[in-house]
Amino acid sequence: MNNRTFQPQSSVNVGLKRRCPRCGEGNLYKSFLTIADKCDQCDLDFGEFDSGDGPAVFIIMIAGFVIVGLALYVEVAFRPDYWVHAVLWLPLSVALPLVLLPVLKAWLVAQQFRHKAREGRLED
Repeated sequence: MNNRTFQPQSSVNVGLKRRCPRCGEGNLYKSFLTIADKCDQCDLDFGEFDSGDGPAVFIIMIAGFVIVGLALYVEVAFRPDYWVHAVLWLPLSVALPLVLLPVLKAWLVAQQFRHKAREGRLED
């Protein structure tokens, strides 16, 4: 690793850009939702970060709130046929989580890096 100094990266910026939480330049992902082994710019090891099921829980709550709220509003305000609801909400139910999942996963990794979160250990 080189002797560069790194500016602290905002967790929100890391999430939105899906970049390394230390340098803000390297890619965090090697594929859609697979976190790379290390940063290709500053060599930060991403192996110690694990977002687990956290992003999925957030997405269930956020996407569910948005989609159910909009569906109820459309039903009460316009009373459309059921096929209109299917055309509106089924694609949104697929697209919204696919957009949010990589962003929230990157944000949680950035939070782990920022707060130096590590796996729990019992002392001997």
